[in-house]
Amino acid sequence: MGATSPVYFSEVAVHPLLAGRRSLLIDLLGHGLSDRPAHFAYTLEAHPDALAAALINADVTCAEVIAHSMGGSVAIVLAVRYPHLVARLVLVDANLDPIPPEPGAVGSSGIAAYSEKDFLADGWREIRDRAGAHWWTTMRLADREALHRSAVHLARGTDPIMREQLLDLRIPRTYLLPEADGPLPGTAALVEAGVSVVSVPDCGHNIMLDNPEGFARATAEALSTTA
Repeated sequence: MGATSPVYFSEVAVHPLLAGRRSLLIDLLGHGLSDRPAHFAYTLEAHPDALAAALINADVTCAEVIAHSMGGSVAIVLAVRYPHLVARLVLVDANLDPIPPEPGAVGSSGIAAYSEKDFLADGWREIRDRAGAHWWTTMRLADREALHRSAVHLARGTDPIMREQLLDLRIPRTYLLPEADGPLPGTAALVEAGVSVVSVPDCGHNIMLDNPEGFARATAEALSTTA
């Protein structure tokens, strides 16, 4: 959310450990360089449907989907709704649970705390100032209605929630998280269901930007595992 794939993933996509694959860097609708249709729902079900259409149009099946943050939530639903399109998931500090709106917070919970009217009027400026220049560099490219609606639906989550859908999948699944964040809540249940949970050192939420080498190593290993 508020990101654009080329900025976040171009460097690691050409890393020697990950190069040699056909890599599609995709912006969600309303974000980055993608279209921003006013009629689109921007839910955690609508985004995967649009992503599936893009993959089908690119003649892709059995994709290895690497997805960050909100993109990870979208990827889980994609794998559930379109199992022929997804052979493997690598989730990068992805949202597995709903996040209640929180006034004054940064990110989806802070955006979702505004009504759409208030966010479009002045709220986006407050989010801009709280997010800081680094995130705003890409967030400013997003359509403001799309940003708000995506945040609201991310805060609500899915039914069943993303975590439960992930547990039920039967494809190779890896979850990367920053080592400094400590244990991922629910790790035992994830591991029992076959999800590999991997801590990456020297990074924050944007693992691929903060530690490209560590991200490439962890992702290369994830892509080599079998179910």
